[in-house]
Amino acid sequence: MTERRALTILFADVSGSTRLFETRGDVVARQIVAAVLEALAEVTRRHGGCVIKTIGDEIMCTFPGALNGLLAATDMHRRIKADEAFQHDNVAIRVGLHHGEALVEAGDVFGDAVNVAARMADKTLARRDQIVTTASTVEGVTSVTGMRIRSLGNAWVQGKQAPLEIVDVLWQEDLAPVTTVQRVMQSEQAATARARLLLRYRGLVFELGEDATFSMGRDPASSLVVETEWVSRNHALIEWKRGHFMFADRSTNGSWIRMGADHEVLVHRDEVHLRRGGSICLGQAHGVNEADLVHFECSDG
Repeated sequence: MTERRALTILFADVSGSTRLFETRGDVVARQIVAAVLEALAEVTRRHGGCVIKTIGDEIMCTFPGALNGLLAATDMHRRIKADEAFQHDNVAIRVGLHHGEALVEAGDVFGDAVNVAARMADKTLARRDQIVTTASTVEGVTSVTGMRIRSLGNAWVQGKQAPLEIVDVLWQEDLAPVTTVQRVMQSEQAATARARLLLRYRGLVFELGEDATFSMGRDPASSLVVETEWVSRNHALIEWKRGHFMFADRSTNGSWIRMGADHEVLVHRDEVHLRRGGSICLGQAHGVNEADLVHFECSDG
């Protein structure tokens, strides 16, 4: 029997599990991941949630309300940080969640809310030690609990005609200086803010504004010409779209992007929102030749 119900859908991933398997070996790494997922399941049940499934290094849960899910998300991070064994192996998680209508059928959940929650947990949005959710999920919750949030702008979700406002839930105890945000975006400020993107490559510096279209590749007509055999002629494009600087890969070999201290992410025939700062490596992974990196810094103006 299929039932439509308002639920909070939560996804939690073990961050850096690939490196864990490389350094500890398959058997030990799998044991560590299993222990992390069991710890997350315990937290889920403690907050009135239900574990729907585990998929590799990811757990999917549901909660009856947004507050249950948000409190569980913060406790999940604290549980992992409090475990000396997990910290010895530098284990961390990232969490994404969303509250909305979902279809419940045979112990599983489906629908738009699930897709949105999965997008919140995607590594291109949620980072290590982070909780990302939609503005609609935290609406009314922060004023009651004093939970601190920070705007991350907008994010596009497949199937949605408009971007969703998203926020970062600040769970760490030592973030007292951070201002509590009751509203995700102030439209007046968003309308007047001028964003810029700074790019650095082999001594060259480029500053992009909101009207810029910046191409990279072996083609001499590119804004940035990168003359290496693993880079395509028209490799990638950076544009201001939907309120963000978006990196779109158009290449044969793909592009690797690292934001902050996160592990690099492969982007191939897809696009990603460039946030804060990091580096881009066209056609190959980081670490092959540091001189080939394109460093970037984002500013909201």
